[in-house]
Amino acid sequence: MKVIYVSGKYRADTTSEIHANIQHAKSVARALWKKGYAVICPHANTAFMDGPDMGHDIFILGDLELVNRSDAMIMLTGWEQSEGAQMEYSRAAELGMPIYLTIEEVPDAKD
Repeated sequence: MKVIYVSGKYRADTTSEIHANIQHAKSVARALWKKGYAVICPHANTAFMDGPDMGHDIFILGDLELVNRSDAMIMLTGWEQSEGAQMEYSRAAELGMPIYLTIEEVPDAKD
């Protein structure tokens, strides 16, 4: 089974905006599962775990490791405004993996 990574904006000014970002990522992740992928959705994996005792660096380092282990990536709308998503995009590009900008571009997964 191919693994696809969902990359996009997480952080925002308000908790409700963060929640909206998480929900959007989860809805895209669900659609990708239906296409036959195993999906890594960091928004769901670390939702609301950040705080004064957890620096941003630990999450981005972990996320970049998960990108290394993926076969493809999808970028969520507005990813360009996210420093973390920009780093994830760069890593995927370095690895030469397919990077999709819309769910419609993502082909059905094949074993």
